[in-house]
Amino acid sequence: MVDYPGRFAWYELMTTDMAAAKAFYTKVVGWGAQDASTPDLAYTMFTAGKTSVSGLMDLPEEARKKGATPRWMGYVGVDDVDAAADRIKRLGGAVYVPPTNSNVGRISVVADPQTATLALVKGLKPGQRQPAEFGKPGRVGWHELLAADWQTAFAFYGELFDWQRADAEIDTANTYQLFSAGGQTIGGMFTKYEFEPIPFWLFYFNIDDIDAAVERVTAAGGYIFDGPVELPGGIWIARCRDPQGAVFALQGRRSQQGIARAPASEVGWSTEWGGISSKGRLVVTRPRGKRQTPDSEP
Repeated sequence: MVDYPGRFAWYELMTTDMAAAKAFYTKVVGWGAQDASTPDLAYTMFTAGKTSVSGLMDLPEEARKKGATPRWMGYVGVDDVDAAADRIKRLGGAVYVPPTNSNVGRISVVADPQTATLALVKGLKPGQRQPAEFGKPGRVGWHELLAADWQTAFAFYGELFDWQRADAEIDTANTYQLFSAGGQTIGGMFTKYEFEPIPFWLFYFNIDDIDAAVERVTAAGGYIFDGPVELPGGIWIARCRDPQGAVFALQGRRSQQGIARAPASEVGWSTEWGGISSKGRLVVTRPRGKRQTPDSEP
C-alpha cells in the first residue's frame, strides 16, 4: 500500500535466519530480493516486479533472549508518529518502541489495548514507496485482526485511524466485520476463540495459484495448518507457518483440483519481549465473512 494516513504502508518480517527466510519467500510467493543493508543493520527488501513490498531483518538478539519468536508486522501510515503514539497510550494501548528514525522512516512499534502489535510509520523512504495496487500478485491483499473483542477493537482503530465499517457477516458463532481505510475495504476483524491465546494481525499474500503455492510451502520446509479453504467469489486461502515459525497466509485462485484441505492445527507461540508477552498455543481459524477477491476493485 502507499504511504497514506490510516492505511497499511509497509510490512516487515523479523526472523532468526535471514538467508533461509529469503530463500523460502522468494520460492513460495515469487518475490525478488534486494539487499538494502546499512552499516548498522542487515536488511533485505522483497520485491514484486520492480516494486518493494516488504522488508526482512534479523530478530534482535535482545528479543530472542526474552523469548520472542519470528513474526510479520504491519506498518500503518500516519501524519505524525509522535502524536499517534501518544494517542495510542491515551486510548489504552502501549508503545513498545518509542518514535524513532529508522531505515524505513520515522516509526514506532505499538500495541492496541488488547495487545495486538503493529507499527506506525511516517515518511517512507523512496525504496519503500509503492503504488496502491491492492490486488496484484505478491502484494498483501488482506489484513485480518483476531481480537479479544472485535467491537472494542474496532472502536479503538476507528478512533485512531478513522477506519470505517464495511460489510459484515453475522452467524450464530461470531461476526466478521470488514473495515475500510480511505474508501477501500482492506481487511476484517472478529473475536478470536478462547483457545487462541493472544490477539494478533494476520497478513494475506496474493498468489496466482493456491494449490501450487501450498505445494511450494511444504516443499520449502513450511507448514500448512489450515486450507486451502474456499471463500465467496472463487477465492481460496491457506494459513501457513514458515520454517522459522512466522505465521502468514496466502490467497488466490484455484487452477487445480484434488489437493485436500488440511485440518486446522495448533502452532506453538511463546513470546516475551519489551512488554509483549504471550504463552500458550495459537490456533489460527478460517475467516468468517465476505471478502473481496484479490482482483476486485475498491
